Amino acid sequence: MDAFKKYLENAVYSSYNERVGISREEWQNQVKESSVRLQWDPDHDPFGGKLERRAIQIGLRNEFTRSFAKEDIILIENISDFVKEQYQFVLNGDLDNLILPEEKALLFDDEDLNKKLRLK
Repeated sequence: MDAFKKYLENAVYSSYNERVGISREEWQNQVKESSVRLQWDPDHDPFGGKLERRAIQIGLRNEFTRSFAKEDIILIENISDFVKEQYQFVLNGDLDNLILPEEKALLFDDEDLNKKLRLK
């Protein structure tokens, strides 16, 4: 979680929004300098339909790409067979057997970061 938090602390929104509290020019300068981009996308249900809930998407470049590849990855696991099995439940409308991760809203102890990410 430390690496993810580091990415978010250094992130700049990928599109300008006045609610961020800076000018468009200042935002453009931050985008040029930043190695982490951030945007909120719609989350999706098991059938691919868009939900009201949003999912965070980040893009990394420069030093953050290097740290991600060399320091921050904990485990890579091939779950292809599991996903194929789960997809069959979706295709058959058997969602009672679908194994979904338990999800909860992300909040940090850092109120400034929560505000930046519009988590509160």
